[in-house]
Amino acid sequence: MKKFVLPLVLAASFVSPAVTYTLVKEYSGQNFFDDWDFFNGYDPSTYGDTQYVGPFSAAQSAHLAYVDSSSGHAFIKVDNTTNVAYPNKRNTIEIYTEDFYPVGSVFIMDAAHLPWGCSVWPSFWTRGSNWPYDGEIDIIEYANLMGFNQMALHTAAGCTHTTPSTQEGSTIEPNCNATSGAGCTVMEKKANSYGPGFASAGGGVFAAQFDVSGIYIWFWSRPDVPSTISISNTTIDPSTWGAASAAYPASSCDIASHFGNQQLVIDIQLCGAFGDPTYNQTCTPGDCYLSSVIGPGSPTYDNAYFEISYVRVFGSTNATNATTGGASSTTGSATGTSASGTGGPAATQGGGTSGAPSTLSHPFTLLGLAGVVVLSLVAV
Repeated sequence: MKKFVLPLVLAASFVSPAVTYTLVKEYSGQNFFDDWDFFNGYDPSTYGDTQYVGPFSAAQSAHLAYVDSSSGHAFIKVDNTTNVAYPNKRNTIEIYTEDFYPVGSVFIMDAAHLPWGCSVWPSFWTRGSNWPYDGEIDIIEYANLMGFNQMALHTAAGCTHTTPSTQEGSTIEPNCNATSGAGCTVMEKKANSYGPGFASAGGGVFAAQFDVSGIYIWFWSRPDVPSTISISNTTIDPSTWGAASAAYPASSCDIASHFGNQQLVIDIQLCGAFGDPTYNQTCTPGDCYLSSVIGPGSPTYDNAYFEISYVRVFGSTNATNATTGGASSTTGSATGTSASGTGGPAATQGGGTSGAPSTLSHPFTLLGLAGVVVLSLVAV
């Protein structure tokens, strides 16, 4: 894994101002997948060894994306039933919301399990329509058996991370410039932010506030989740959540000029630009693709799945409404087809949904606009 140096200078502490965010969108239950698009085909931009399956009907038939009838939870999985022969790829899923959400938004996901295992590279992130100029926020991301979650921003040049003294995570890289590295990355220091520990603790909540004052990401293991974050609450106030795991104050990164409206993305990649270089450090030494991807899917990918109760989006009273395609709007929350795919800078998306932009990307991590994103997961 790349060796990073922690910054030596800490900025003054920042406390998020009190702002009430109101529920504007919920993805849950049997209708969970209704307003997500599915990437379909091979995406070369992150050099992974997956074939994304779409649309939803095909993913559901393959039992890779479905809603469990008893729990009402949505599952997003890697294929663990097929014996993949060389040089084929293994089937998995990438989905992205039809809507883009503006500064002054809050996104919440509640689920039961995070993917993990050798070669597994899962992400929950946001992206603007023109990468990297409209920014990216990585809320959940890790690879192989690295044992902890990491968070990041990816932007155009001019955005850095000056670590506030109240940040609970450890800054790995302060430069957010997407074309010169892995983004400004923060390592989660709390226990159970990843894999088996996350599940055994009953899951947890990840929250990311996207605001003109900065971008802030929280993680709580299930026993520590604030009582204000629940399916019954239709308003939230991030100022009551305490210190963030990752804090990106606007004093060192102007949010308005580096971020546009953000689209939510959930995907599971295998090997690739993040998984390949870290494979030998946490798994049995060998080639990621040859050692894990080809051959039988079980037991390697038995734990490579998200189990999600809901994703919720909140907005502040001064936020611009959600849009399709990332453009700003003042006419209310819209729905419709928008972007697809992950990848490197200005990557061309192979096999994606028709009408999808060709400049969206996802190098290593993610983060979003001036709003709040919350991901809550629960153990099986």
